[in-house]
Amino acid sequence: MVFITVAQLFLIFWVVIYLTINMIYLVRLYPAKERSILYPYLSVCIPARNEERDIKNCLESLLNQDYPAFEVIVVDDNSSDTTASIISSMKSQYSNLVLISGKSLAPGWLGKPYALYQAFQVSRGDYLLFTDADLVYQRYALKTAMNKVIDEKLDLLTLMPASIFGSFWERAIQPVIFGFIAALTNFRKVNSPASQSAMGFGAFLLFKKEAYLKIGGHISVQNEILEDVMIAKISKRNGLNMLVADGKLLFSIRMYHSIKEIWVGWRKNIFLAMKGSIIRTIFYVVMILCFVVTPYIIVIVNFLVGGVTWICISLIGLILCLITGCGLCHELGLKKHNVFLFPLGAIAMVVIMFNSMVQVVFFGRAEWRGRIYKQ
Repeated sequence: MVFITVAQLFLIFWVVIYLTINMIYLVRLYPAKERSILYPYLSVCIPARNEERDIKNCLESLLNQDYPAFEVIVVDDNSSDTTASIISSMKSQYSNLVLISGKSLAPGWLGKPYALYQAFQVSRGDYLLFTDADLVYQRYALKTAMNKVIDEKLDLLTLMPASIFGSFWERAIQPVIFGFIAALTNFRKVNSPASQSAMGFGAFLLFKKEAYLKIGGHISVQNEILEDVMIAKISKRNGLNMLVADGKLLFSIRMYHSIKEIWVGWRKNIFLAMKGSIIRTIFYVVMILCFVVTPYIIVIVNFLVGGVTWICISLIGLILCLITGCGLCHELGLKKHNVFLFPLGAIAMVVIMFNSMVQVVFFGRAEWRGRIYKQ
C-alpha cells in the first residue's frame, strides 16, 4: 500500500504539472473591437442530418451576425425529420441562406465530409467556415475570428466552443471527456510550425479557400470519421499557417442531451482517437482511473489500514485532483461541486472507450446518425 500511495502521488504531480504548463500555451479569442477594414466574403458551410432540435437556433445566431458579407449554406443530408422544412421556412427572411438537398451518399464517402464537400461546391466565399448544426454563435463571432485570421495571416483557424450541460449525465461524463481531449492536445506543439502535431475541431474550421484547395479539401478526408482532426493534420503537413484556439466567448454547444446520446456519440470515434490502438487505449484508461477515481479509494484504504503519514500523503493527492477538477469546472462554466461527479463520469467514459474498441476491433464498424460505416 505504501508503494501504491507514493506511486499515485508521483503520477498526480506529473499530470498536474503537465496540465498547468499546457494551459499556459492555450490561445484565447476575445470579442472583436470595431475596425475599419475590408472583410472578405465568407461562406459558412453546415451539414444537417436530423437536426430539427437545434438547427433554427443555430441558423438564427449565424444569420444575425454583424459580419458585413457572408452566406450560410446548409446541406440537408437526407434527413428523415423536419430539418429541411425548418430551413426552408427561414429562407424568405434571410436572402443569404442557401439550402441544398444533399445527394445520396456516394461510394467511398462518409456522411459529414460528403455534405461539406457539396456545400463547398456551391460556395462563393474567399474564406470557408465549416461548422456544425448544433452550435449557437455570439453576434460578434465571425468578425472576431476573421480579425484573427487577417492579423496573423492564417490559412486555417480552428476553435473550441463553450459547452452547455443540462442533464446529470452530461455534467458527469462530458467534462471528463473534454478534459481528456484538452490534455491530449499539446497546445504548444499544435501551434508550432516546427512540430507535426495537429488538432482540428469540427465545430469551427475556418479556411482560406486557396489553402483548402491546396490540400484537396474534404476529398482528402472523404472516408474519415475524425475528419476534423485528419484535415488539420493534412493542413500541417502541407505547410499551412494554422492556429488552434479557445473560442468559448464566441460560440457554444450542447453536444448531447442524454446518456444514450453521449454513449452513441462518443462510441463512434473515441477508439479511433486512440489511433485504433488497443495498447494506447488501455494505457489511457489506466491514466484516467488513476487520476480521477483511485485517489478516493487510496484515501479510504489508508484511513482503514495506513498510518497518519500515509493518510496525509494520500489526502494531498486527492486534494490536488480536486483542485484540478475545480479548474476544469471553471473552464467549462460548471459549479465547483460537480467535481464530485467526475469519478462516475470517468468510469462511464472508460466503459464507452472499451465499447468503442469492441465495435471497431471485433465488428469492424462505427455507427452515427443512422448510418453504419465499415472500419
